[in-house]
Amino acid sequence: MEVVHPKSLEECLTAVLEGRVSSIFLEGEKQDLAGHLIQGGNFLDHLGSGLVLLNTSREVLWQNNKFRELSGNAQCVAGKSFYECFTTAEILGPDFCPLNTALATNETARSTLRVGDKVYFEVEATPIFDASPDLPQFLAVVIRDTSAEVLQRQKLSAIYQAGLELSDLTPQELLEMSVEDRVELLKSKILHFTQDLLEYDTVEIRVLDRATGRLDPLLSVGMNKEAECRILHADPQGNGVTGFVAATGKSYLCEDTTSDPLYLVGANEARSSLTVPLMWHDEVLGTFNVESPRAGGFSENDLQFLELFAREIAMALNTLQLLAVEKLSTATISTEMIMCEVGSPVDAIIQDATWVLENTIGVDRLVTERVRDILKQTRDIKQLIQHVGDELRPKVGDASLMQSKVRPKMQHKRVLVVDADEEVRRAAHELLGRFGCEVETARNAQSSFLMARSYHYNAVIADIRLPDHDGFSTFTQLKQIDEHLPVILMTGYGYDPSHSIVKARQGGLTSVLYKPFRVDQLVSELEKAFANPAELADTAK
Repeated sequence: MEVVHPKSLEECLTAVLEGRVSSIFLEGEKQDLAGHLIQGGNFLDHLGSGLVLLNTSREVLWQNNKFRELSGNAQCVAGKSFYECFTTAEILGPDFCPLNTALATNETARSTLRVGDKVYFEVEATPIFDASPDLPQFLAVVIRDTSAEVLQRQKLSAIYQAGLELSDLTPQELLEMSVEDRVELLKSKILHFTQDLLEYDTVEIRVLDRATGRLDPLLSVGMNKEAECRILHADPQGNGVTGFVAATGKSYLCEDTTSDPLYLVGANEARSSLTVPLMWHDEVLGTFNVESPRAGGFSENDLQFLELFAREIAMALNTLQLLAVEKLSTATISTEMIMCEVGSPVDAIIQDATWVLENTIGVDRLVTERVRDILKQTRDIKQLIQHVGDELRPKVGDASLMQSKVRPKMQHKRVLVVDADEEVRRAAHELLGRFGCEVETARNAQSSFLMARSYHYNAVIADIRLPDHDGFSTFTQLKQIDEHLPVILMTGYGYDPSHSIVKARQGGLTSVLYKPFRVDQLVSELEKAFANPAELADTAK
């Protein structure tokens, strides 16, 4: 064995690179970083980071195998400039000249290098000193592939930005766009980000209808027709992965669609799927499902990103729902205000026209026909107002937005309210109109008799203290006009000096309201009045 004693580190490196020595032994002050790099040559080839030694001209003197792999150079790159080892390299900072900075400051400099669109390297350049303690003779550069970390941060940032854009509507857009337009815009944005950001081509989003538990399709791309039309509910049994996720609020990763007991066919070629809930706080708004043609096509990272994006979608859906509720409330309040304002004058016209009709029948046929036309057109006014209000309400979204006011038994029922107090008559329009009733009012009993003879009502609510009749007399004559007409008597604080209610009960009265009555009591009594005898018998059992 021959021992060589080089006079400097540079001479040592030259001997190693030319293959004139097989190993190096360093002692004392010479045992520095550069020596360790060369001394551990074979060992360093197995590290996960690329290592390269440069001279002050930034040319490669030595590199390990990992550096060749990362830079895409199968052969030795000795003699090349550092940046020549990479194609389309771009320094992103924070230090835009890390090699120069390390040589100039005699300190380690760090920066990020991007190669192509999706490859990122962390570069750390450290100066190495030999003959002079002030002037470095070499640079030791460590290269680490940080692509996964950088792309993950970028994706997280992009998802956050996507969330901002999903809910971003200017005041002018809010004025100009209907709820349907906003839904279509949201769908297009979701699809754009799902395909471009998350890179999924097969996607299905369903929105939970809280009133029915049904999961209604909002967006479907790449799914087969049967899957698109499939009726699903938020139930873990019999509703596939989607129903399970909506019912439990937990994400579900289906590794293999051919063996998963919950999976229902979505995309024809799907071999794996990932489904996450659309959560707003602790409430499930819907589900977000993506599918892959590869078994095990989704990782934990995919699950994390999809859950994050799903939260942004849930936030946008919640905002959209609030806008729909606002529009619904505005339209409903506007309609109710108009109905209340026109209710009294329209009722006055109906009462007067009914009186004229009663007194012209058999006298002048032409006048009678004209009065009937007036009555019809007057009643049409209220129906037209209600129709316009319905048109202003949103046509899409969660059916439960209307559920609080939807009482099927009350819809389109004609109710006549008889009371001398104008405030009571006005309140009748406001309260019963909310539940879909067609309300007309009369200020005295005689007017109610005329109206009941000329028009069919589903129920009459009459005060027991009217200017021209007491409660018993009013009840009796209304029953004489139509024995099947449900009549409800009402009194203030149970006050009934003429015992009208007691006598009316003996005549068949079944419903009494005590003012001031609660809305739920009013609705309950009317629903009983509208029910057929069979329904009442079932209720009594």
